Amino acid sequence: MRLTGKEALQDLPELIIKPTRGWQRLNLGELWAYRELLYFLIWRDVKVRYKQTLIGAAWAIIQPFMTMIVFSIFFGQLAGIQSDGVPYPIFSYAALVPWAFFANGLTNVSNSLVSSGNLIKKVYFPRLIIPLAGVLSGLVDFVLAFAVLLLMMLFYGIVPTAAVLTLPLFVLLALITALSVGLWLSALNVQFRDVRYVLPFLVQFWLFITPIAYPSSLIENPLLRVVYGINPMAGVVEGFRWALLGSPMPPLPMLLASAFTALIALISGLFYFRRMEKTFADIV
Repeated sequence: MRLTGKEALQDLPELIIKPTRGWQRLNLGELWAYRELLYFLIWRDVKVRYKQTLIGAAWAIIQPFMTMIVFSIFFGQLAGIQSDGVPYPIFSYAALVPWAFFANGLTNVSNSLVSSGNLIKKVYFPRLIIPLAGVLSGLVDFVLAFAVLLLMMLFYGIVPTAAVLTLPLFVLLALITALSVGLWLSALNVQFRDVRYVLPFLVQFWLFITPIAYPSSLIENPLLRVVYGINPMAGVVEGFRWALLGSPMPPLPMLLASAFTALIALISGLFYFRRMEKTFADIV
């Protein structure tokens, strides 16, 4: 017998969603259950980013390439900054590729909850999917900029060694760094809209404390280089140069410091995001 109307509704399972209290477990398994939503949000972010633009995805290449030209003129030629025996243009561009991925990912993640406010208010899903989509959508831009880097390596006759096999680890480190800091800022941005004004200054400041225009080898004290590695992007940038250009290998303690800092930031960011998640729909 087929039920209709109220009888059919009464047979449906009842799901009651209540706000959490205090610190909660991460429950990352939900991300896999909502993987299709993650895919569509990534695709949405990519389309929105270049909608009604004149040259479309070429901006992913123009931004780091023009920055490389400026750095090459002012830091490479006028200031005479050393580049570990590598031509300065490719020395700086090899650093700008992961940096652009990180900076754009951090910006996207930090603003993701506010820009998706209507979606958050209408339906339940793991809120972590929104910042995760914001950082993963940047992989499209990264691939385009990385293709130009490969062409520059071909132009300068640079052939990578076996160290290139470690490159995915440094890409992962850049992704984790952008996501971890972005989780803190995105949750704070829901409550305090000042974050959007602080963010450009933070990214600019972070750019100059990262060895993009200069090598970290300028810091001769081994202990200071380890302390410098607390900046995770220092390990990412130096790792990129080592894996692709044959630059001197960064000290292992420096790389471990970068990885440890990024991991701590990710774990703390996830727990803080989960704690504040219950307030997003009410405030955003």
